[in-house]
Order: sequence, then C-alpha cells, then structure tokens
Amino acid sequence: MTHSPFAAADRVSPRKGRDWLKKARTQRILFLAIAITPAFGGYLLFTLYPNLLSVYYSLLNWNGISEPEFVGLDNYVSLFQDKYVWRALLHNLFFMAVVPVAVIFISLLLGYLLANKGYRGTPFFKILFFFPNVLSTVVISLLWAFIYDGSFGLLNGLLRLLGIPIGNYYWLGESATALAAIVPPYVWGGVGLYVIIFMNAMATIPKSLYESAVLEGAGHMTRLFRITMPLIMPVIRVSALFLVLGSLKGFEKQLILTNGGPAGSTDVIGLYIFNLAFGAEYHNYGYASAVGMFLFVILVTAKLLMDKYLPDRAVEY
Repeated sequence: MTHSPFAAADRVSPRKGRDWLKKARTQRILFLAIAITPAFGGYLLFTLYPNLLSVYYSLLNWNGISEPEFVGLDNYVSLFQDKYVWRALLHNLFFMAVVPVAVIFISLLLGYLLANKGYRGTPFFKILFFFPNVLSTVVISLLWAFIYDGSFGLLNGLLRLLGIPIGNYYWLGESATALAAIVPPYVWGGVGLYVIIFMNAMATIPKSLYESAVLEGAGHMTRLFRITMPLIMPVIRVSALFLVLGSLKGFEKQLILTNGGPAGSTDVIGLYIFNLAFGAEYHNYGYASAVGMFLFVILVTAKLLMDKYLPDRAVEY
C-alpha cells in the first residue's frame, strides 16, 4: 500500500485550519490597529479635542486667566452685531474670489505651456516656479514688504523707470491699495505648487487628442479649455477646494504685512480671531472661540457648495 507524501498535510484537521485563520485575522487586526492608532490619536488630540473645547469656550466669558463665566449664547449674539466681523468676512470673500481664480488660471497656463510646448529648459522652469513654495511665509511676506516699500521698494522703482511719477507711495500703508497689494504674495507663493500638480495631471492625457485637435485647426487656447481642463477637472476641483478654504482661514501674510491695517482695511476673520485671543488690546478667549465657530460654519458651507456645483468627474472623449 502506497502512501502519499502529502498525506500528513491532507490530514490537517478543520479545527486547526480555523485556528490558523483566526490567528491570521487577529494579526491583521493588530497590524491595522498599530498602523492607524498614531494618526487617529493625533487627530483626536490635535483636531477633534481642540474643536470640541472651542465649542465649550465659545459659551464663556474668559480671558484665559481669571475664573471663566458662563454666558451661554451671548458671544454669538455679540458676534452678529459686531461690524468688524462682517468687515473681515468681506475681505475674506474678496480673497476667496480673486486668489483661487488667479492661481488656477496662471498655473494651468504655465503648466500647459511647459507640458506641451517642449521647451528645453522645462526642468529648470519647474524648479524656478516651485521655488517660492520652499520659502517660509515669513520670508515671502518680508520680501513683498520690501517690494512695496515707499522709499526703496522695487515696485516704485520700476514705475519710476517707466516714467510714472509715483513718489514715495506706500502700497501697504494706504487703505485704497493695501487689500489688493496682499493678493500678489498669495498668488506668487501658490502658483509653483499647482504648476507641478497640473503638469503631472496633463501627462496622463493621450497625445493623440492634441494631435487630432491640431489637425482640425484648434489653437493652444482651444486645446487648453476644450481638452486639457475637462480631462483634469477632478484635479482642478481639489486644487480649487484647497485654495478657497485657504483663502478663508489664512491670515499669516496679513499679520506680517499689515496686521490688519491701515484702519482694518486688510483685516480677515482668522487675524481678527488671533488678535481677540492673543492681541495686546483684547484677551477674550470665549468671544474669539465664538468667532472661530462662525468661521468653521463658513468653511463647511463653502465645502458643501463646492461639492454641489463643481464637477467631480473628468470628461471622457
């Protein structure tokens, strides 16, 4: 009688097989728990917990030192009566309307030219455009503060070379120009990253589509708006989302360049919250938290509106 060399393996009991499966499942669950716990713990500790704490703080009258006083919804009533909140929100809406459109348009145009014109120095230009993203916000802000300086600024010097008698005009010191002057630092600091993102997205588009368009007489702008943009629309949508939310909650450049001045003409909600909580004039964590909750609602609303009205699928040809 012959015996199969695999007879011992064939005689493995079903119970042992189940035990092995349970052990493998346990190991998989343990691995996932170890992998997820640091990130999830960080989210709970540094995101969810502070947000929940801000909800509680928004119901208090508290300067961070003395005994907190529970005031209920009084902070929210004061918020809707605070003209400075609405002025800051108006400035946020201005940045939200201008910065994302400018960054996306310039980045698409530069990315399309670098991806489709075949320039020999394309790698160099990619590094050059990305360079502002290597710099810190402080460095970018100080650089543009020098450009806008009335006495020694690069902008005034360039205008004088062009024959425009600008004098010693301080672009960041005048209410008429300060708000608009903060837009170029945001655009210059953001274009390089999105050029790289859009170029990588454009690399996935079949060249045959462009070749067919050229044969039909389509120019570069037609190819950009009729082929490139529809095919990378999911990438554009995510980029627009980041830029819009960043324009609503960002305030670092305003803090460094103008600190909200002159006369509050560049104040935004993020900066207003910062000054309410940590400024020299105010120390009201409760009211600052209430304004922060108001900003949170605006951010969520903007996200939901973009999800509803921006296409999330690429066009298929």
